[in-house]
Amino acid sequence: MTAAVSRSIDRSQPEKVRVELGERSYDILIGRGLIAAAGTYIPPLLAKKHVIIITDANVAKLHLEALEHALTHAGVKVDSIIMPAGEATKSFAEVERLTGLLLDMKIERGTTLIALGGGVIGDLTGFVAAITLRGIDFIQVPTTLLAQVDSSVGGKTGINTPHGKNLVGAFYQPRLVLADTATLDTLPRRELLAGYAEVAKYGLIDEPDLFTWLEANGMDVVEGDEAARRHAIAVSCRAKARIVGADERESGARALLNLGHTFGHALEAECGFSDELLHGEGVAIGMMMAFDLSVTLGLCPAEDAARVQRHLASVGLPTAPGAVQGRFWSAERLVEHMGRDKKVKDGRIGFVLARGIGKSFHPAYVDLAQVTAVLETAIAA
Repeated sequence: MTAAVSRSIDRSQPEKVRVELGERSYDILIGRGLIAAAGTYIPPLLAKKHVIIITDANVAKLHLEALEHALTHAGVKVDSIIMPAGEATKSFAEVERLTGLLLDMKIERGTTLIALGGGVIGDLTGFVAAITLRGIDFIQVPTTLLAQVDSSVGGKTGINTPHGKNLVGAFYQPRLVLADTATLDTLPRRELLAGYAEVAKYGLIDEPDLFTWLEANGMDVVEGDEAARRHAIAVSCRAKARIVGADERESGARALLNLGHTFGHALEAECGFSDELLHGEGVAIGMMMAFDLSVTLGLCPAEDAARVQRHLASVGLPTAPGAVQGRFWSAERLVEHMGRDKKVKDGRIGFVLARGIGKSFHPAYVDLAQVTAVLETAIAA
């Protein structure tokens, strides 16, 4: 990977990343203006010229009309359903409501759902597509950085329960991912930074050159440089496509994508999966904890953990639980949340830890007393 990005990219053509999964392979298209061009890319994939766009109230105001127009102009019948915005929409209640609306529309197996929005809408729509009529096609049109680099790719769909995050769901691949970088222009900075945490994650897993590039160019991604954003998204998608292609159902290498997530999901659960702590913010804090734990165990150089902290903080991401104002944290309660994590095996929590930047590994089964000590130190910070 080069240390700089060419500013002479051909913006008229989207960048293509292929997710290789045999008969279920699909493309990720990355570029500016792809929602307006959806009439070119989506209709050839449709079994029936009828789509139902699932979006939320916030995204609908910004991008729904443009997508509807592009598809209608291409001869596709379009219906739309607007869901409430926010993590609470990933629930059994909203799954029941959405499937009821779809069945009221008398959908057929040839009908395609389109998820227009961030990770919540993508996860919900994908799960509903997997279970309605025993499986119908869906397409991802992610509108947040986090969704474009992570949640829209790889086929993980699902909802939250009071027991934890994403504990009910299915592996169900989309037919296409259409990542329009123009949607990032309307994204609140906090949401953009939450997505940036997932970009940094790929560098910390096994692409140290990406992390080095982010140290030099990360603010360009955050501040809106088109070439830098497109490069960051493409490299992230290639990294995830490579891992998913080798391990679709997370029986091995794909678990590395959960770096920081065991800690992060526990923090989110304690906040009630609310906007008090965004997913990417939880991941940023969780990655820092994973590196601190790795240092404590003598696995990782302290300087590597310091680099992670410096970089995440330099772009504006939180690196300790204290960044959440007004909340009292309990290390014991966080460990209790971790015990409900999907990665628990035989009653033991499997962590993703690191031997250095770009040298993550899984599973690492750790004495919970050491985990508690790292949590207490982070909380005190």
